[in-house]
Amino acid sequence: MNKTLKISFALKNTYRVNSILYALKQTLLIKMILPSALYSARGLKTFANILSVVWELISAFLGKFIYLGCIYFIVANGYNGVFPISELFLHMLLFLTIVGAFLNTNLFNPTKEKYYAVFIMRMDAKQYVLINYGYAILKLIIGFLPFMIMMRPLLDLPVWLSVMLPFSIAGLKLFVAATSLWDYEKRGLAYNENKLGKFLWAFVALMVILSGGLPAVDLAVPQLVSTSLFIAFVPLGLVGALRIIRFNEYKEVFKDLFAQTQPFADKKTQALKKQSEKYISADTSITSTRKGFEYLNELFIKRHKNILWSASKKITYVCVVLTAGIMIASYLFPELKGTVNYLIPNLLPYFAFVMYFINRGTGFTHALFINCDHSLLTYPFYKQPGMILRLFAIRLREIMKINALPAAAIGIGASLLLFVTGGTDNAISYAVIIVSILCMSAFFSVHYLTIYYLMQPYNAASEIKSGTYQLVKIATYLVCYYMIKVRMTTIIFGTLTIVFCILYCIIACILVYRLAPKTFRLRQ
Repeated sequence: MNKTLKISFALKNTYRVNSILYALKQTLLIKMILPSALYSARGLKTFANILSVVWELISAFLGKFIYLGCIYFIVANGYNGVFPISELFLHMLLFLTIVGAFLNTNLFNPTKEKYYAVFIMRMDAKQYVLINYGYAILKLIIGFLPFMIMMRPLLDLPVWLSVMLPFSIAGLKLFVAATSLWDYEKRGLAYNENKLGKFLWAFVALMVILSGGLPAVDLAVPQLVSTSLFIAFVPLGLVGALRIIRFNEYKEVFKDLFAQTQPFADKKTQALKKQSEKYISADTSITSTRKGFEYLNELFIKRHKNILWSASKKITYVCVVLTAGIMIASYLFPELKGTVNYLIPNLLPYFAFVMYFINRGTGFTHALFINCDHSLLTYPFYKQPGMILRLFAIRLREIMKINALPAAAIGIGASLLLFVTGGTDNAISYAVIIVSILCMSAFFSVHYLTIYYLMQPYNAASEIKSGTYQLVKIATYLVCYYMIKVRMTTIIFGTLTIVFCILYCIIACILVYRLAPKTFRLRQ
């Protein structure tokens, strides 16, 4: 057992350290100053080990703090005060604990680390599971415990309950894991937390809706009931722990899990292609009268119509329905007109955050790579500057069309709502709202296609292997989130948005032409 413990944690740390070093090597600028013999550099490995330890501490405590803090913020500020905060907190924690017991099991998450340990290094599967799963449960309890105690005065909970809640959360996880093992013995099918069935997804969705929806209609699980359930989770956890300890077929469970997920790179690529093929038209009559890259692009768009346009159309339908719903509500409740009329022109920067979420840039580029560039990047002609810029312009035109559909619905809907709720003294504001939202859509189209060409993040297995690409995505989110706090008039913000979009498009085309021949390639 001690040997398994040492090897298990050494493997986990090595895997994480190598991942950190690889991410550093893939990050722009940093990779230029790193030695070529990166993985043997003692100083860098020490630095990566420190980062690994810091990450372990963060994963143990910070996530729990944010989780509990969000629940407290919601129950303290999101409802009308009908129920005590302690009752609402326990109500929401109860339903989310049930969700977490199914979605975050650790035991049934088929990671590469498990595969390497059990099948490559041939470690004893049962010992490996008991050590690592026991560590995960212990880390969960230790991570929750200090914050539960710290929040006790805010929630007005008894000390014994605050101390018990982390054990209750762990107890339900243990019990659900044990029932999944029992189900495996009966049916021979391993539960995979990454591949939930339709009924289980429906159950999870119901729990999430009940957690926040019931208090919104002045209903909540009584504190006595939720407390009783949390108390019951502790002995259930002990029963589950005994079942987990006595179970002996973990290697067979892992075989089934990895058979479902296909851990090898080539098989993963095949699985992704097979999944994509379900949404690709097999109609052999689809053709094009165009030539060159236009021919290639038109065939791609026609055959991948369901992948590329489906989400965009659904978002557009939702936007149209919401606009109609707000218009009807404004006529039924006239007091809403003033609020809507004030919000639309003054909160235009919010739409930048909205457009960030609904744009199809990452989905479009991922589909391009899997079903087109994955193969064509092996040909030299495909990476010539002129060819790259021409195909970039063609693809940009297509992704702008896809993103423009919901953007137009939002822009026209916002202007229409502004008009029907009282209008504005400056008639040009209507046009600025529509054009600026379309420009936001165009920006995200250009942005994601540009970083795809300049940082091509995918390897042959369609996995993202670029640290810089991930950092740019995070930075994009932070900038869009910051826009929520910006307060400008419609004319000023709209004009700045239009000018910025035009300049960004020009700069993006120049960068793609000059740099993409070197960067647009398969990652190793």
